[in-house]
Amino acid sequence: MAVDRVGNKPCGGRYGDIVESIGNTPLIELPRLSPKPGVRIWAKLESRNPTGSVKDRVARALIEDAEEKGAIMPGQTILEPTSGNTGISLAMICRRRGYPLKVVMPENVTAERTQLLRMYGAEIVYSEGSLGSNGAVEKALEMAEADSSYYMPYQYGNVANPNAHYNGTAIEILEELDEVSAFVAAEPMQGEPVQGLRSLDDGFIPPIIDLSILDRKIFVTNRDAIIWTRKLLEEESVFAGVSSGAIARVAVRIAGELDEGNVVFIVADDGWKYLSSGIYTLSVDEIENLDATVWW
Repeated sequence: MAVDRVGNKPCGGRYGDIVESIGNTPLIELPRLSPKPGVRIWAKLESRNPTGSVKDRVARALIEDAEEKGAIMPGQTILEPTSGNTGISLAMICRRRGYPLKVVMPENVTAERTQLLRMYGAEIVYSEGSLGSNGAVEKALEMAEADSSYYMPYQYGNVANPNAHYNGTAIEILEELDEVSAFVAAEPMQGEPVQGLRSLDDGFIPPIIDLSILDRKIFVTNRDAIIWTRKLLEEESVFAGVSSGAIARVAVRIAGELDEGNVVFIVADDGWKYLSSGIYTLSVDEIENLDATVWW
């Protein structure tokens, strides 16, 4: 049987610093998930970035943009709200650049994220867990207003965030594929605590989001996110975080609506930061009866 080989790049390049190695992540086809022979599903493995997530791109863009604009002074403390990945990425880059980092994070995140932040030297301020990342944003904004010595990149309102993808992630995808029929993200249903995602109906719409460019919105549940996170692992050997499972579920649905073409989605991070949640060892019955409010 002939195999359609994808043109592989060299080893990834040679860099003088780990920050320079961010990006140029592999694009992997997931043939077992495709519902039709003429439709190809592709996953951009952002877990291959230095700290294991797509947020390395964002964190680098936020810091470099601030440096270029003279918005940050040497040794100035960075303050940023996060649910985990952006904070970890910032912690790595800030340590390299000599900036102390203070992150505001929900108190109920997995232990792995807390450990990684501390390993990279970040100071953690916890916000109320029941308020999720919205609560972290509110608390960080209050702290920044009360103390002008902080510099807050504010990932949710900083155009450097989407520009990191416009000038990086998107170009890399288009360099590998002649055409993209659909690029898929996902939004959880209101009240569904899907790790790494949030419902816009839960009260906070990031200023950087331009909803007018979306073709449509498809919602996912926490249960589906976990089921499809497991499917990625069991059927395609992709060890991904829960947000990637949610997006994979929607990508397969979109692929089923097409006759041919390429469907692309981002695997934002790997599963190492979620092992303590227990989702990778849940039985089928446990998943079916999952209480979405307590699993993490």
